[in-house]
Amino acid sequence: MYNEPISSNERRDRLRLIRTESIGPVTWRELMDHFGSAGDAIDALPDFAGRAGKRNITITSAADADGELARLAELDAWAVTLGEPDYPAALAAIDDAPPVLFVRGNVEALSKTGIAIVGARNASANGRRIAELLAAELAANSGAAIISGLARGIDTAAHAGAIAGDGTTIAVMAGGIDIVYPPENEDLYQNIIETGAIVSEMPPGLNPLARHFPRRNRIVSGLSLAVIVVEAAQRSGSLITARMAGEQGRAVLAVPGSPLDPRSFGANHLIREGAILVRNAEDVFEAVRPMATRAAPHAETPSPRSGTPVLDLDSPGTDSRETVISCLSPEPVAVDEIVRRCQLTAPVVRTILLELELAGRLERHPGNRVAAC
Repeated sequence: MYNEPISSNERRDRLRLIRTESIGPVTWRELMDHFGSAGDAIDALPDFAGRAGKRNITITSAADADGELARLAELDAWAVTLGEPDYPAALAAIDDAPPVLFVRGNVEALSKTGIAIVGARNASANGRRIAELLAAELAANSGAAIISGLARGIDTAAHAGAIAGDGTTIAVMAGGIDIVYPPENEDLYQNIIETGAIVSEMPPGLNPLARHFPRRNRIVSGLSLAVIVVEAAQRSGSLITARMAGEQGRAVLAVPGSPLDPRSFGANHLIREGAILVRNAEDVFEAVRPMATRAAPHAETPSPRSGTPVLDLDSPGTDSRETVISCLSPEPVAVDEIVRRCQLTAPVVRTILLELELAGRLERHPGNRVAAC
């Protein structure tokens, strides 16, 4: 499956699979690893769902997927699926990598080493200036792509700085790839298409909602070798991005600020917790140089069919299913812990969890954790 060209029908079926009811990125990957093709995985879905008591599962039609891909073509954009050569290797390495990534602009930008710069929407003038200067110098002197979310404040400054430094920048959208948010960034959006790339996992035409932003943030950090926080309030999306970066094994850096400014709470807190303090671009270079030499093996896409089955296609017995269910609660628990507690094989546990997810009885959480719902 991985790092191989695929047919247009397989690309369409991969999109159908991730758009299907109850299918998330982790489940998509397990199904693809086991079956090898999206078409075969789709054919197996009704049986999996039926085992956990769901009689019907709504599978996205080929016509709907074709319509979404046609809309992309109208936008001069395209879909890159997990496993294709153009899919960014660093992003492929995270557990919940988006199975389908929509790209508008230069797809080659996704192959560059990424450095994310994120921060407050209501950033101070100094904060915006620091973000812009950092982005310009990093883009000009490291060859890295500057990654952010096109939001007001620090994100906008980071993209603008990268462009000013004649570098590459990537904007990760929370909504559809054609929805410019905020609207006043329309000119910047167009400039990014010319100099870098716009990416999203959401369907074209979808307006961003609050629940979409954490999903967007995991892509920002997943594309990056390091994440720099410049101004962030106590509860902010930038801190979520920093947390995800740490969970993904990325470097977390932060620009300190005045303790009297609430916008500096997040960055100062991160430094106190061990983030690398950033005064200038040289501090960033010093932090990422050792990582860059190790980035290639870290970012390799896992290969399927290693000899150990991903799922157990023989229907697990009722006793096994009840044992797994008894280990679940509304509080997320690691899948490895469920395997240990239940004393069942990993393929059996993964199969039961898949059945429960398709039946709407299970939620996936970051860090390969699951919870009953």
